[in-house]
Amino acid sequence: MSIYKLANTDNWFGRSSDQQLYLHEKVKLLNLQEYEYQKEYKTYALLGYSSDEGVRRNLGRTGSALGPDAIREQLGKMPNHLNENTQLIDFGNLECKDQNLEELQEECTIAVSKLIKNRATPILLGGSHDLAYAHYNGLLQHIKPKEKIGIINFDAHFDLRANIDGNNSGTPFYQIALEHEAKNEAIKYMALGIRKDANTRTLFDFAESQKVNYLLQDHFSMSYLEHVQLRLIQFMEDVDYIYTTIDLDGLSSAYAPGVSAASPMGFAPDIVLESLKLIIDSGKLVGLDIVELNPNFDIDKQTAKLAASLVHYVIHNL
Repeated sequence: MSIYKLANTDNWFGRSSDQQLYLHEKVKLLNLQEYEYQKEYKTYALLGYSSDEGVRRNLGRTGSALGPDAIREQLGKMPNHLNENTQLIDFGNLECKDQNLEELQEECTIAVSKLIKNRATPILLGGSHDLAYAHYNGLLQHIKPKEKIGIINFDAHFDLRANIDGNNSGTPFYQIALEHEAKNEAIKYMALGIRKDANTRTLFDFAESQKVNYLLQDHFSMSYLEHVQLRLIQFMEDVDYIYTTIDLDGLSSAYAPGVSAASPMGFAPDIVLESLKLIIDSGKLVGLDIVELNPNFDIDKQTAKLAASLVHYVIHNL
């Protein structure tokens, strides 16, 4: 089985106040296995997917197992603007044992399902992008048969690689697509920031065969904001719920050097924030994760700060 580790107080620190002015003063550290729904609170649930096994299998730069704690350390220093009836809970990390990624994904699915059952909004911190398969399936367990959940992936990569040799960070949406296909359903998947220099022709062909809705990086910028907004609105109108996943390696290395697969050719944070605003305003967002932070290659903790800022934006606007 995977290893579940309780949240660590050492990851939450910063300036002190007597009014909970900072998130490290607001956050609660709880055991997921003991958690039960608290109707008086709106709850954001942080859960770390502390594994880079999927990246290792995908021949990437390992180190993203350290990502969840690095995000926490930056998030805790940030100002707290949450209402008193809103709680931020850190439920700790799930870790991969004996390189058994598949068991980790199963445990993560169970954890997400428990959070949804207890009406908490999951915010998962990665960790390699194979967590998307687990996160999605945890959400899916609470979707009614005729309802549809759409995936919005901010990423340079489709992550539609075949899992012939096992699951990895490049296979989550392939796995999801095949499972929907087996039920005579179509995957509802939108990928924003796709790069031709990061995906083979075979991946583009498979994306087309699955009717994946995607925007190339060339058109995923503030210069094309109206077009991006239109495409997002059209996609979201066709689904009942939205699961959003942000792969930090989709951003330019000018903003996110500390990732598993860095490139200067990625997109900028401003278009991500504008897109998130639209997703949040739809009222359909039910789960979010931020993946592929690799502190081993970060510069002045820049990427960790970016990831924390994205979490900060979501919890204060959702």
